[in-house]
Amino acid sequence: MGERTLDIDHVCKRFGGNVALDNVTFEVRPGELFGFVGSNGAGKTTTMRIVLGVLAADSGVVRFDGTPISHEIRTRIGYMPEERGLYPKMKVLDQLVYLAQLHGMTANDAHRSAEAWIERLDLAERRGDPVDKLSLGNQQRVQLAAALVHEPDVLVLDEPFSGLDPLAVDVMSQVLRDKAATGVPVVFSSHQLDLVERLCDRVGIIRSGRIVACGSVDELTAEAGTRLTVSVPGAPTGWAEGLPGVRVVGDNGTGTVLELAPGTDDQSVLSAALAAGPVREFTRHRPSLTELFRSAVGEGAAR
Repeated sequence: MGERTLDIDHVCKRFGGNVALDNVTFEVRPGELFGFVGSNGAGKTTTMRIVLGVLAADSGVVRFDGTPISHEIRTRIGYMPEERGLYPKMKVLDQLVYLAQLHGMTANDAHRSAEAWIERLDLAERRGDPVDKLSLGNQQRVQLAAALVHEPDVLVLDEPFSGLDPLAVDVMSQVLRDKAATGVPVVFSSHQLDLVERLCDRVGIIRSGRIVACGSVDELTAEAGTRLTVSVPGAPTGWAEGLPGVRVVGDNGTGTVLELAPGTDDQSVLSAALAAGPVREFTRHRPSLTELFRSAVGEGAAR
């Protein structure tokens, strides 16, 4: 396990009779953007609260840099909660300076850092406004600044992109990339799977408190098997039924969609198609993260 790695190791949590987390294990490596995805109630926020030490795990351990999370390590984490935790009547600049000092920064360093993040996140004209007078998008930006102002060694962000306009999403994405480029491990949850696919080095999918898939998008989609669209206009109905390693998914308007189990030879499918009639289309594609997520958590569970 590398230096400055955030390691979630066999974490379990129950609330009464309800198993919230069941042996959740994954790591976020230095300089990595890790996307944590799952349906509502799957266990994302519970995991993040245990990482923060806000909740105690029933068993298992969270380590950063090889050391179990302590109060001292907690001050080095930048956290953005889903239910935003800002002081509504406090002015933007005052709030950021206060939070930076709370994490151990000197007054001078706190001011310097707060001003830098206000500038970086296009909040300069809002620095003297109370938070409750800001638009939702600007409140989000302040919340991100609050997670970053003390120059954390690890970032844990719960739904940081929710409620942001496309411009703010771009700003947020770039900030996260820049932080990761300095060697900071970054983990964030999101329902915006296209964004996760674009941004993340690796992804963990959680369902009912269990990690059901973890790896790079390429690894996960390769494991999910290949999909083919095959158009054989004159073929008898059901020509692809019963081919070994092939599942008929349906029709997408241009042809029959087939899913091949890993290791299935697509040439055998092509031979069967040619035997059924002239082939007009034979296209292969890997599933997107959204398709992968749906199959991993069950149809209808993705939001």
